[in-house]
Amino acid sequence: MRKTTIAFLACAALGAGALPARADLLIKVDQSTQRMTVDRDGERLYEWPVSTGKPGYETPRGVFKPNRMEADHYSQEYDNAPMPYAIFFDLKGHAIHGSFDPIGKPAASHGCVRLSPANAATLFELVREEKMARTRVEIAGDVQIALRNYKPAAKTRSASRERRYQRREAYGADIPPGYYVREPLPGAPGLFGFY
Repeated sequence: MRKTTIAFLACAALGAGALPARADLLIKVDQSTQRMTVDRDGERLYEWPVSTGKPGYETPRGVFKPNRMEADHYSQEYDNAPMPYAIFFDLKGHAIHGSFDPIGKPAASHGCVRLSPANAATLFELVREEKMARTRVEIAGDVQIALRNYKPAAKTRSASRERRYQRREAYGADIPPGYYVREPLPGAPGLFGFY
């Protein structure tokens, strides 16, 4: 009987060693740079732009543990706003979630940390896989630094707007704004119409 117990325990120990160890997941948000890094057991997996809360809508700083996850959440407090792939990290309702708004500068997020929906889905699956109990969220930095350093991207013309400008230049600047030129027949004047 004793040999059987020892053999069973030895097999169990060998079998447990063959299973992959669960990893510790660290999600760090730097409000000064509006960036998030995701590390598993000290190895960098991802680095993404985020939007944290701007003054008046501050994102809480500190170390947190996720306490709830919802893939398809809508905020009951803020006009049923969509919060896809929400990972709630405190008991006041602050979460890391996807957003369809532009990302990369502080926003009126009511303290949430916003990611692009694709990045939020990736993070959501990673936390689900590694488990909330083994995940830590660290939020640091100063949103005022991010606001001082933010430079909006240069606006570019859309392809259709670019074609309109090219046509105006080709047919003359006397075309009133809000009108466009249809391609004229050879030898015929351009036709004007409302844009």
